[in-house]
Amino acid sequence: MQPTSAKQLNTFDIIYIDKKTSYPEALSQQEEAVQKVLSGHKETLFMVEHPALYTAGSSAKAADYLGKNAIPVINSGRGGQYTYHGPGQRVAYPILDLRTRGRDLRNYITMLQTWLVNTLKTFDINAYSADDVGVWVKTPQGEAKIAAIGVRVRKWVTFHGIALNIHPDLSHFEGIIPCGIQNKGVTSMHALGCNATMEEVDKALIAAFYKQFA
Repeated sequence: MQPTSAKQLNTFDIIYIDKKTSYPEALSQQEEAVQKVLSGHKETLFMVEHPALYTAGSSAKAADYLGKNAIPVINSGRGGQYTYHGPGQRVAYPILDLRTRGRDLRNYITMLQTWLVNTLKTFDINAYSADDVGVWVKTPQGEAKIAAIGVRVRKWVTFHGIALNIHPDLSHFEGIIPCGIQNKGVTSMHALGCNATMEEVDKALIAAFYKQFA
């Protein structure tokens, strides 16, 4: 399957995958891109808006799937536990070559967090990292996750990535215990009063990605 659109940003290919593309098909496109990078092709950033689904990472616990709705569950192969993807959420999959970036997975996750924090700063949202599974914000109800991180590395080339909540249906997170964390909430940019469009967020994400990884 061919991606819906692609453009080059200096050394990166930025590829938008059609929102009707299934999760397995999107994963297949990532794996093809990993093989291309291993063969010397340009690094790639996939931009995706998945249909509603839960993905289970390699550390997912059966008790964290609460089964409150009919949203499908897919085993993803990435690290981490359960998370939700759906309309109104920008999912981004960087296919980056850590062989040229220090071969340091923890540093890579920190760079992903910095990318997200700087993107949200564009919209006057003060986000921060508190662990290795996402970025967080302060709300009147306490800490809430606004973006999730779950990655995998093959021969030091990355895939999977981040999910930023712009305006998803937050009630869908009630079908799981996201990332196994029970005492914190989930929020979105719109829930925080920022009504930025997906296109506006994409522009900020790509600009911050270039500054972080180029």
